[in-house]
Amino acid sequence: MLLEAFGSVALGIALAWTAASRLPHRLPERRTVFAVGALGALFGAFLTHSAVGPGHTVTTVVGATFIAVVALSLLLRPRGRLRRSAA
Repeated sequence: MLLEAFGSVALGIALAWTAASRLPHRLPERRTVFAVGALGALFGAFLTHSAVGPGHTVTTVVGATFIAVVALSLLLRPRGRLRRSAA
């Protein structure tokens, strides 16, 4: 379990670094992105490990990756200016 947690956090930080380097104009401060990536992956590992049980390391890491990507996607801002009609 401990190895799954450390691996998931490392994967979450790697995903956050990738997102921060490719989309710096659409994300908040880098420190926030790294924290959300690591915590999202850790929560994903916990959730997946609780759902499938021990002995499913690959499934746990895949679930952690999925939750980290979802958490990072929630940080994205719209691409351009939002247009609001007066009507």
